[in-house]
Amino acid sequence: MEKKWLNEILRDSNYDLSTFENSEITAIEKNVIEKKGKPYINCIIREKEVQLKPEEVVRQLYAVKLINHYGYPKKRLRFEHPVKFGRETKSADIVVFDKDRPTVEYIIIEVKKPKLTDGKAQLRSYCNATGAPIGVWTNGKQISHYNRKDPNFFEDISDIPNVDQTLADILQERFTWRDLIIKDTLLNDRITLKAKIEDMENEVLANAGVDVFEEVFKLIFTKLHDETKSQQDRAVINYFLKSKHLAPIAEKAAAYGKSKERSFDEIKEALRQVDDSAFRVLEFRNTGQTDAQLKAKIQRLFDEAKKKWPGVFPDESKIDLSPSHLSICVSSLQNIKLFNSNLQVIDEAFEYLVSKSAKGEKGQYFTPRHVIDMCVKMLNPQRGEYMIDTASGSCGFTVHTIFQLTGHLFENTEISSEEKEDVLKVFGIDFDEKVVRVARTLNLIAGDGETNVLHLNTLDYDRWNDKAENTDWRDTYGAGFKRLDALKKDRKSNKEFLFDILMANPPFAGDIKESNIIHKYDLGFNEKKKPKSKVGRDILFIERNLDFIKPGGRLAIVLPQGRFNNTSDKAIREFIADKARILAVVGLHGNTFKPHTGTKTSVLFLQKWDAKLCPKKDDYPIFFAVSEKSGKDNSGDYVYLKNGDGKNKLDKYGHLIVDHDLHNHKGELPDGIAEAFIDWAKKEKLSFWK
Repeated sequence: MEKKWLNEILRDSNYDLSTFENSEITAIEKNVIEKKGKPYINCIIREKEVQLKPEEVVRQLYAVKLINHYGYPKKRLRFEHPVKFGRETKSADIVVFDKDRPTVEYIIIEVKKPKLTDGKAQLRSYCNATGAPIGVWTNGKQISHYNRKDPNFFEDISDIPNVDQTLADILQERFTWRDLIIKDTLLNDRITLKAKIEDMENEVLANAGVDVFEEVFKLIFTKLHDETKSQQDRAVINYFLKSKHLAPIAEKAAAYGKSKERSFDEIKEALRQVDDSAFRVLEFRNTGQTDAQLKAKIQRLFDEAKKKWPGVFPDESKIDLSPSHLSICVSSLQNIKLFNSNLQVIDEAFEYLVSKSAKGEKGQYFTPRHVIDMCVKMLNPQRGEYMIDTASGSCGFTVHTIFQLTGHLFENTEISSEEKEDVLKVFGIDFDEKVVRVARTLNLIAGDGETNVLHLNTLDYDRWNDKAENTDWRDTYGAGFKRLDALKKDRKSNKEFLFDILMANPPFAGDIKESNIIHKYDLGFNEKKKPKSKVGRDILFIERNLDFIKPGGRLAIVLPQGRFNNTSDKAIREFIADKARILAVVGLHGNTFKPHTGTKTSVLFLQKWDAKLCPKKDDYPIFFAVSEKSGKDNSGDYVYLKNGDGKNKLDKYGHLIVDHDLHNHKGELPDGIAEAFIDWAKKEKLSFWK
């Protein structure tokens, strides 16, 4: 059997060859020569034998791509090209020379490891020193293409020109929903939207004199609108993929980690067959117009989005980025497909932006989507039931409850009147105005223009009516607040409600010290019935959440592990047991909320005592489970399921599959904690799993 030299060379490195085609890798592999136990190759450009080390492997592969894919002749390519910086001379990894001026640098390629930031500054210096208008950075796993507008600004471009094209051809190319899927930066480069925003901060936003959260939010809001305008094209693409068996497959997937269906490369290859000549051209793109013209176009799109999804931005709001800064930001985002129907892409980016506004200091972090899905599966929301998240953040719990009730994720299509009725039974409350606006955006999309996401302080319910008397607040939140008001147990009080289901990840850092809030809660008093001077925020949320649920209603609450075993918290546990049946406790892995916190947490599942649905008893079984596979590594980066050939596998919605043990991801993963609970709940004949 022929030795796989490239795998051997890269085994202990940070390199990855997923940017390259299998045919390109095979072509290099066949030409490897072994000399004294070490791999060499006859360099395609230098025409001499060179030892293959990780960086050289990537360089050789990219040279093959330049010749075979882009059509550049060998005579226009050079390795280790000298670039002068005053008295100092450095070497650029690969240079492509101008067609008509054979000594003038046209494209400079920098091969680096393992992170973009390691080589981008060096690439920019080479382009500035030579005047080359195009730069490429790659480590084999990721690739970035840049157009050097001037020494201060480098804009992302979707690709480099081939031998018969100009840079203008690339900038002005017709770009549709099909192209956005094929060229989606996040899947092609295996990076996150958060990483892209960090790059934008370093390049532009940090010195732009603007509110970074507001301006990035405006751009994401605008781009989401542009993508929704192509919803008919999306439907065509989905139908095509289904016909090619690259959309939903059998309910039960092949053996865990062994199936080879639906890798991103297969979907890209299939989509290249689609005739998109009748598709709408996406507008959120930098197509080579002047910066002022681009800003006018993006502002118009933003104005359209505000009309479609009201109550997120003031009607008079404008994009505050300067035309030149906006041009770079649009170029950075234009090849990212935001409308990922489970919203994890957007969630992670907004969590980063909001945390910069000190949300993390309050101990509230957005809940990973696979944790949310576990809770939703276990509590089994049904059509007609009312659900609320009292610390809703970006509204993962509410949005995934909507998915459960409607039977599908975001399809970028109009929802039926029956579905809309169910959607308007789902509520979210949060005290952070910024995340409420993010959540409203996502819920407005899911709910077809209406939402019950409210900017309120859940714990300080006596002051809600003061909010409702504010005209501006009422204009935005009035309709949802009226629907919430209809669910009060006592028409004169905001204390108790009649919800069927509550799911929440309340803030668990810091104490409440305001006496007027503490005095509202039984848990605000000690065993001698005297008010405490301070109470943990999450403790008050436990009692508050129980107040929201009607008898027989059910809850899932994320809490710090200490609440379950600290001797000092015994009174809290007794309070809970008196109010509700403890259904389950699921210990989450320590990596679950990384990189923001390593605090050990568990999810507590309860059902409020009720004579019919949950008769009170002193002795009953409780379901306990501990997650051993968090879906994240020690750095807090997601770990994704691979298919049989080692590439990231996609689910039927085209999403990467987080590799965890909380649920089976509709059969893509082995049965997890949620499925074990469901089996147990049916045996126990719990009212919501009979």
